[in-house]
Amino acid sequence: MRSSGRNSRGSGSGSGGNNYRGAGNRRDEQQQRAGRPRPEERRYDVGGGPQAGPGPKGGSQGGPKGGSQGGSKGGPKGGPKGGTAKSGAPKGVGGRGRKPNAPARPREYEAQMEERNRARHDKPRVALPKTFGEVEGERLQKVLARAGMGSRRACEELIDQARVEVNGKIVTEQGLRVDPEKDEIKVDGLTVATQSYLFFALNKPAGVVSTMEDPDGRQCLGDYVTNRETRLFHVGRLDTETEGIILLTNHGELAHRLTHPRYGVKKTYLAAIQGPLPRDLGKRLKSGIELEDGYARADHFRVVQNTGKNYLVEVSLHEGRKHIVRRMLAEAGFPVDKLVRTAFGPIALGDQKSGWLRRMTNTEVGMLMREVEL
Repeated sequence: MRSSGRNSRGSGSGSGGNNYRGAGNRRDEQQQRAGRPRPEERRYDVGGGPQAGPGPKGGSQGGPKGGSQGGSKGGPKGGPKGGTAKSGAPKGVGGRGRKPNAPARPREYEAQMEERNRARHDKPRVALPKTFGEVEGERLQKVLARAGMGSRRACEELIDQARVEVNGKIVTEQGLRVDPEKDEIKVDGLTVATQSYLFFALNKPAGVVSTMEDPDGRQCLGDYVTNRETRLFHVGRLDTETEGIILLTNHGELAHRLTHPRYGVKKTYLAAIQGPLPRDLGKRLKSGIELEDGYARADHFRVVQNTGKNYLVEVSLHEGRKHIVRRMLAEAGFPVDKLVRTAFGPIALGDQKSGWLRRMTNTEVGMLMREVEL
């Protein structure tokens, strides 16, 4: 009984095992006929070349122990990417969407592609319509600070104190936007030079020609402003032997009005002459001295200093004819030994040394503009 039972169990298991192995062999034979390797012989190569690298223990193209060809068509879910050329992997596997049989790109080509991509994104920004762009103009306190009226905080205090006006209207609100090139901005009634204009005052020495360039090579006004970014020109003239203040600017309209007889900008001179002087000299100069080109009148005359026969007199007039002061005093009988212009309108020479060039302050520029109704 025992032997029969053992035999029956053995025979049952043997038959069942043979049936299982037979089914497995049939499945393997079907896969081989279909050209597919067995699951344990499948290999997934991550290389991008046309052939798979050597497998473990020296296998050439297949799976373990140099088995059959490379990975299957697609492999199991979640398997390694980048199958070989013979693996039949889905399109896009192998990196950067290249075709399975495409060769690796050279570095030079990759660099060119990178440069093209950068150039495409580095295009200049398209100017948007004003509706969608930035708000027009600049903040008023920023414009004032750039014009030299103080820090932004100090300029905000000027606005709070109602000392600033734009286009004739007093501004008290902060953050008002203005156009420095078009809007007229004043502080305490004086125009602020917010535009890109330059204003200089030079104490011209004797012997310097009142031109920006001299074809004869003599020293001229241009020698004092050669390093300026913008071209400057002089306002009016002084003869070669006359010293004193002369203005330089690139504001054409201001220069034109300062020299136009209509606006009558006053110029003041100190002249050294020999006496004695008659008491009515000042009266004669104010009444008018007849010259070859018409009468010339002084607006003001006074004696500043007297040492013996040496007199230092001050003459003010609004005319700008050539050598006008020298000609008037010479016609009155007192030739000029030395002449210095000490003021041009509201701009005084002060203690500025001979040959020195200085930048005019915003207050001075504002006074000049008010003088000529700008």
